[in-house]
Amino acid sequence: MEQRTQLIVVDASVLPEVIGKVLEVKKLLANREEKSSAAACKRVGISRSAYYKYKDCVFTYEDKLTQRIINLHAVLRDEAGVLSSVLSVLYDLDANILTVNQSIPVDGVASVTFTVRLHGEVQSPHHLLGLLCDVPGVVDVKILSGE
Repeated sequence: MEQRTQLIVVDASVLPEVIGKVLEVKKLLANREEKSSAAACKRVGISRSAYYKYKDCVFTYEDKLTQRIINLHAVLRDEAGVLSSVLSVLYDLDANILTVNQSIPVDGVASVTFTVRLHGEVQSPHHLLGLLCDVPGVVDVKILSGE
């Protein structure tokens, strides 16, 4: 029988100290402040075995539960600056661009897929669509998946 993952939100102050230290190690490694898990574990003061025991199960609330990640598909005219303008709109909205994949233009347009993490300013993905559709050179934008 398959076991379902259950996520719970718990105040960090009631958890064993090792859980917070595992999060510190993960951050050090992600930011490349330490080159190895051994060095990061030594720096925060936990054993590598404790780190490996919890590393795949411990996440911050922001990392796991507040991510508003959406996949968008856009059709853009094959004109200089159109993709850059779309990326600028995303930047201005404080959207973190995770991936961009563009096809070779055919018949004067190119298909582009974006994966973005939305933050506070964007009220909804549909609000984002409206802003992107207003960019000169954008033919169409659709939400493929997400929120």
